[in-house]
Parts: sequence; C-alpha cells; structure tokens
Amino acid sequence: MNGDARRKEILDILEKAQSAISGDNLADIFEVSRQVIVQDIALLRASNYEILSTNRGYLLQKKNGASRILKLYHTNEQTVDELNCIVDMGGKVQDVFVYHKVYGVIRADLNIRNRRDVKTYMDEIASGKSTPLMNVTSGYHYHTILADDEETLDQIQEELENMGFLAELKNYEPVDFWKKDNG
Repeated sequence: MNGDARRKEILDILEKAQSAISGDNLADIFEVSRQVIVQDIALLRASNYEILSTNRGYLLQKKNGASRILKLYHTNEQTVDELNCIVDMGGKVQDVFVYHKVYGVIRADLNIRNRRDVKTYMDEIASGKSTPLMNVTSGYHYHTILADDEETLDQIQEELENMGFLAELKNYEPVDFWKKDNG
C-alpha cells in the first residue's frame, strides 16, 4: 500500500474511532513502523486535518460548526483589536494568510481561541523575532475564522466591518483559496 492510500485509511479509522488510537496500534494495522505513522500524521496535519496527539493516541478533531475566510486590512497596531474582536465574539482565528501576486498564497496556522492566545501572539510579534505576515502585502491579509454557527460568523464579520477592517476582494484574487493548485 502506498503512502497516500495508507493516510486515507488512517483518516477513515480516526473518523470512526470512539476513542484515541495509538501510533503503535496504527503501525500494527498497516505493518509499518511507528515512525512512518508519525510522518503520516504530520502530513495529514499539513493538509489541514486537525489531529490531536494525546497520551493515549491520536484523535481526529471533528469538524463541527462553521468557518469563513475574511479579507482584512488594518495597521500593525490594530492587530490586537482585530483578534480580540474575533475571540470575544466566540470565534477562533485558525490561520493567517496573504495572497501575493508572485508567490501565491502564503499561510501560517495561528489557532487563536481567547485573549490569552492573542496576548501570547502579540508578545511573540513584539519580541522582534518576526513581523506580521500582513506586512508582505501592505496590511492586506486573510483569516479563516471558525465559530459554532453561521450566525456567530455573521456577527463577527459585521463587527469587523464596523471597525473598518474588512477589505474587498479584487478580481485577480482567487475566490477559492484552497484549491489544489494554491496549496
């Protein structure tokens, strides 16, 4: 069995599982080493599957709720206001990405769920290790926002618009950012 087929079956097993599945158990099922399973899990995570590692094994985070991609624009100083707005209204900032005319989509996971996560993120940025990804595109950036339901996403979007942070999509920007050719 090749790696793609094995990863598809691993996902199937994790989707049906009622409890965590150990890496050793998966290795036995597929007759591969545990390290191969660890690499498979890393590749699945890189493909945007939320797989949690627990002391008892792997769990696939079930996709409950709703998600929406919003294009935003603001200054570096307004980042904290943007992120706090989203989490205060019940959203989770899954990622940040930019659409660069030469490089295409450049994306980074954030997984910001609450004000403590916002503070940690802002402290990392303030440490000078790096600058926000939005600086690559003069402040324009996108977030995938998760929430319990579409109504919550509507409220978040409305509040971000009231704050003046929503930006319009241009005709050269892809509408479906996650098609296979965009990564």
